[in-house]
Amino acid sequence: MADDIRALSAQLAQDPQSLVFLRLGEALRRKGQLEAALRVAMNGLERHPHLADAHDLYARILTDKHDYERAFDEWDMAVRIAPHHTGALKGLAFLYFKVGDIDQAEAHLAAAKRVEPDDPSLEQAFEMIRGGGRPPSRGSTPAPEPAATAASPTAAVSSGALDEARVFAGLEGADEGLLLVDGAGRVLGGALRDASGADVTDSVAAYLAGVSQEAARTAKLLGLGAWNGLSAEGQHGNVHLAHPTPEALLLVVRERGMPLGRLAILAHRATIMAQRWLERQ
Repeated sequence: MADDIRALSAQLAQDPQSLVFLRLGEALRRKGQLEAALRVAMNGLERHPHLADAHDLYARILTDKHDYERAFDEWDMAVRIAPHHTGALKGLAFLYFKVGDIDQAEAHLAAAKRVEPDDPSLEQAFEMIRGGGRPPSRGSTPAPEPAATAASPTAAVSSGALDEARVFAGLEGADEGLLLVDGAGRVLGGALRDASGADVTDSVAAYLAGVSQEAARTAKLLGLGAWNGLSAEGQHGNVHLAHPTPEALLLVVRERGMPLGRLAILAHRATIMAQRWLERQ
């Protein structure tokens, strides 16, 4: 395997845009080099933020690191990008099972079975769930099964137990640099501060009123189709705009050192959390 890792690393170095990072990240994960695997996965996600397999790889590594909440978000994102992604469906099923939501676990396994009816691991998983057993030990299930380390109840946070009063509860950097507003510029969640620490939430929200409509109009005039997000680099920071719903706008602000690709990944995660929160309201 060491030779494979060296060969894959060399290929990726020659072509950083190559999808070989998926094989390299998985090889590193299987060898237990989780930090190296994590770096490979995150760099790959920066270049391919809409690739479901990249989110699936990242989720499996996070599961090995016992970061079940973020793993749930990544698998959830993979399914939103590719609804028939069996690796992500099986990963979500395992996490739901671990927090005791048997109905959701079976529903996700059933969805995976409709895509791959001949996958023997799915029937084994069904038998395990119906029998109330434990997930298979690590390495006993074929790729792309998630690692079978035991999940903790914190994964329930991602499956719907978020703090109702805080849109972005549990998200990295949730206490700053995130703002959710409606079409009229009214603050729905999050807060912003300027460089001096002064609260500028309301003034920025008012400024954002109507921005979503203007962005849609501009994209239409340019023949770009529907807009999904806008990123911009500033002298002192980077920003990303997204619209969780047609009536809402999400602004993510981070320091200048965060690459736009990583900012887009964070914005995707925040967008999903905002969508869930809005649906519950």
